[in-house]
Order: sequence, then structure tokens, then C-alpha cells
Amino acid sequence: MVTNTPKLASPSYSNTQTVSSDSLRVGCKLFVEKIMGPNEVQYRKAEILSIRKLETSILSEYYVHYVEFNKRLDEWVSGSKLDLSKGVEFPKNKKGKHLTTGAQESSGRGRKAKIAGPGPGRKRKLSIHDPSSPGFHERNPLGIPSPLDDRPDVEEENSPHSERQSSQHPETYSKEKEIEKLRTSGSMTQCVNEVARVKNLNRIQMGKYEIEGWYFSPYPPQYAHAELIYICEFCLCYFLTLKTFSRHRTKCTLLHPPGNEIYRHEDISFFEIDGRKQRTYGRNLSLLSKLFLDHKTLYYDVDPFLFYIMTKNDEYGAHIIGYFSKEKESLEEYNLACILTLPQYQRMGFGKLLISFSYELSKIEEKIGSPEKPLSDLGLLGYRAYWAETIVELLIEFKGEVTLSDISVATSITVQDVLHTLQSIDSLKYYHGQHIICLNDQAINHYYQTKAKSKRYIEPSALKWTPPVFSTAQLRFL
Repeated sequence: MVTNTPKLASPSYSNTQTVSSDSLRVGCKLFVEKIMGPNEVQYRKAEILSIRKLETSILSEYYVHYVEFNKRLDEWVSGSKLDLSKGVEFPKNKKGKHLTTGAQESSGRGRKAKIAGPGPGRKRKLSIHDPSSPGFHERNPLGIPSPLDDRPDVEEENSPHSERQSSQHPETYSKEKEIEKLRTSGSMTQCVNEVARVKNLNRIQMGKYEIEGWYFSPYPPQYAHAELIYICEFCLCYFLTLKTFSRHRTKCTLLHPPGNEIYRHEDISFFEIDGRKQRTYGRNLSLLSKLFLDHKTLYYDVDPFLFYIMTKNDEYGAHIIGYFSKEKESLEEYNLACILTLPQYQRMGFGKLLISFSYELSKIEEKIGSPEKPLSDLGLLGYRAYWAETIVELLIEFKGEVTLSDISVATSITVQDVLHTLQSIDSLKYYHGQHIICLNDQAINHYYQTKAKSKRYIEPSALKWTPPVFSTAQLRFL
């Protein structure tokens, strides 16, 4: 899939050379074997972003970004997948700057070490807070738990993830600052350097599905070199080997998320989970979701949030499809903070179901809601489709005059989102000195086509939920 992606800072390259794999370094461009589909393999041009030595071998693995492909397709590949016969483009050394070659690894002896940065001629500092550094799990300032760890408090340290913009004003990022941001603004957007982190897991086994990870997620460092990790689809605990996972499954008693079931219709259920009461599950869910969300998730501080887990039910239990989180107390009146449909269930209408359910909760609360911004790329597409379908349906069935406020009250969609949607479907016109809503044939036809394909919907009568009320003490997360 070719999509428009933000371009990396690309250096100028020297003429193509034919070389051995030992001379490869960060910034080189070459052709790499890429599986495009069943029985379809192509060689695509890619840039090496990182290199690491395998723990059990003298061979190296290469983290590559395929040119003109979405970042989520970046992956670790072995040297056997590199095609050196077509030549390699080496980055030129900029005048007056030292060009980092190869991959540098932290020795673990000091608190900081130099490694190759995201591009030639640039360096970033690797602190002990980096999951790729030895001892990270023992000194982890993010408080990532083991499957049985449920301790809320961890050591707080400053973590210099960002490059220095100037010697007088270094940019730092710490757990304390992020918690403060969570508590004051409700934003779960991470430090920009977290977005640029190299993906550390290749594949996960979850139920009957084997899934490729898309982005970096701060699982313990010993999981980074595993070819496959196993995740329990009911409690979301993670394991390195099939043996330990199988032993866990014989002891795990959960057959559904550990919360209150507030909705059941046909084979779909929703469970409400309090991040404070089910802290371990919330953290495991956040780690899992970070594999598929680039910039919008939290790792450890799950207390301020409620999680709504959507499951598909069968004789074996309630299998997680996706979820959305919601702040217990949002000053901006957001009705959703983070949303994800797991990759194995995408393009099946479940994303729209999650969005629709969040607005059903808003209707019961008698509030007008909107998702927290910025949305992920797939989240934005899902919301645009839901807003357009909901608003057009209301306008088709409505008789008489209607205002933007009327639409907002009827749908619980904010006036700003209604206005944006009408503009995007070209249904807002200027007539005789005022703006009017005028549905065009294209919007109407698209609505009926979409409606004919939609097989899943939220049945409001199946929702048994009372808005939770939290005391001041329950909202105190310190």
C-alpha cells in the first residue's frame, strides 16, 4: 500500500556502489525483499534506519523503511533479504560534520552512550531509559509492569529523549511531566521522539491470529529480539515462549475482559473497565495498542481513564475486537480519548461500531461530545465516515427547517464537527446572504450505498448503563 507519509530528513547520496553487508551503515539505501501478498514477493527500495547484532549470532538485523511506503510497514529484516547486487546508495558526509557509520550499541557501563541517529551526520543520546539499553526493565521509569506486577508507584527520573535544540534550552521529557500533561489537558500525545522510535517487535500471536506489529511499544527489552511473542487474548499478558504461554492458559480463568458487561446484542458485547481498579489489564491493553497506534496512547498512568472493550462472543469466550478509552473527568468534554480496532478485525465495520457506541454513551449523559485530537490517520477516516453517514441520515429523514445546533443535539456531535462534515461533503451553500444546508445527489447516493453494505449497528435498547459518578477522592490519582 502506497500512502503519503512524512518525509524523513534525507541526506544527499553518493553514486551507487556494490559492497558487502559488513560495510552497510545507517542511511544506506538499497533493494530489500518485501512480501506484498500471498505468493507475491518484490524487491523494493528501502533505507536502513538502524542495525543491531543478534544475541545468538554474529549476524546483523536491519531496520528498514521502504521508500514511498507508510511508516507502519517498516520492519526488521535479516541480511539474507538484502539485494546487494543492485548496488547500495551511501549517504555523503556533510562538510564539517562527522558521519556515524554502522550501528553503535550501549555497553551498559555508563548512563549514556552514543548511537546512530535517524539520519547521517546526526546523533542522539541513548539514556538508560531507552528500552534498547541494558538494565532498562530494572530501572524502567515508565513503570511497565510484568504480567503479575500491579504496583502503581515507580521511580521518577528525567529522561532526555529529545535532541537538544540549543545548549541553553535542552528539551527533556519525564514521567512526571507527562502525568501532569495527562491530568491538566487530557492529552495522551507522546513526546515527538517517541513517535520516531524504531519498532521493536516483529510479530505477536493472539488467539488464532498472527499479527505484525506496526510501531514501537515499550515491552521489556528481552522481547525485542524475539521473532514471535504470545499474548493471552483474555488478560492480555505477554510471554516469550509457547511453553510459558501454554502454562499460563491452563491457569488463566478469564474468558472475557475483567469488567462489567454493559451491552450485548447478537454476538457483540461491551465491557466497562476502570483503569484504577484493573490497572494491570489497562497497562497490558495500552502496551498492545501502542503496537498499532503511532502517537496516541498512554503506557502506565491508566487511573484517570475508563476503557470500553468491544468483544466478539463464541463458545470459547469473549474475544477482544477493539476498544476506546475515555477520561473520567474531561475539562474539554471529550467523549473519547483513544480508539483502536485490532488489525485482524479492521475493514469489517467494527470501527464505526466503536464510534457509534461512544456517542450512545454521550446521549445517555445528555452531553455533546467529540474525540480528543489529534486523531490517528485511520481514526480520522473512521470518524469522517461516521459523521457523514449519521448527519446525512438525519437530514434525509428530517422534515422542515433544521439548524446546526439542532443536528448537534440530535446526534451528540459537536457543532464544529457537524460544520466540518457538511463542508467536506459539499452540502453547505451560500444563498441570498446566508448559509444553507443543501444535500447533493452524490452525498445521498453515497449514503444509500454505504447503508446497504452496513450489517452491524448499535441497538440502544441493549445498552444497560448508568453514567458513573466519581467522588473527589476517587478522582485524586496521586
